[in-house]
Amino acid sequence: MNQQPIYELSIQPYPALPDQRRRDASLVYFSNLKKTVEFLLTTLNIHGWEPQVSYSTIYRNLQLRDKFWQDYEVSGVKFFRVVISKQILNPVLPAVEMEDYPRKPRR
Repeated sequence: MNQQPIYELSIQPYPALPDQRRRDASLVYFSNLKKTVEFLLTTLNIHGWEPQVSYSTIYRNLQLRDKFWQDYEVSGVKFFRVVISKQILNPVLPAVEMEDYPRKPRR
């Protein structure tokens, strides 16, 4: 079976005030890193955030750490964290030590 990398884009919001409830992270999966970065940059622009990342920065971080993250803040208040991580589709199954099923001898 071929192992195929996929990219998980997670946007994790921070609560604006301590007493606000924490919202769940948004997860999106892509099979292509370029499409992942294009989606992120487009989404940031649509919502008025200035993109602080580039494809090469994300690519290098994924090569070194298998994960990229960036916090977005205004005046020292964090609003959300963007995380891009590399996931493996169809991982190799581990072998376990087990005896073979005993077969009857053939006559």
